Amino acid sequence: MVVALSKYETQLLEGWEEVYKRGQLTLWIMLALKNGPKYMADIKKYIESQTQNAVTADDQSMYRALRRYTEAEMVTFTAEPAQKGPDRKVYELTEIGTHVLEQFVVRNLHGLMQQPIVKTLIKEQ
Repeated sequence: MVVALSKYETQLLEGWEEVYKRGQLTLWIMLALKNGPKYMADIKKYIESQTQNAVTADDQSMYRALRRYTEAEMVTFTAEPAQKGPDRKVYELTEIGTHVLEQFVVRNLHGLMQQPIVKTLIKEQ
C-alpha cells in the first residue's frame, strides 16, 4: 500500500533509508567478493546492479570499508600494476571472511526471512 507522505514524513523515511542502506553495504561487499576477486570499481558495479541502485557508496566509503575488512582479516588484496598511475588492488574474501559471511546469512537472513511473522508482514505490504 502506497500513501502520500507529508514533507516531514518523507524526510523521516529518507533518513531511515539512508541509515538502512549504509548498514547493507557490508553485506553487499561480502556478497560481491563471494563470487571471486574484484577491483573496487567492480564491487561497486556489482552492488549497484544487484540492488538496482538501491545501495550505492562513494569511493571513499568503499575504501574505508575495505580497509576495515582487511584489518579484520576478512578481506585481502593483491596489488596489480596499472597501465598508468598507482597499482590497482584486487580484493577477495579470506577464509575468515567466507566463514563470517556464511554464518551471518544463516543467522540473520535465512532464519529471519523464514519466520512466519516476517513472511506474513511482507505479504501484507
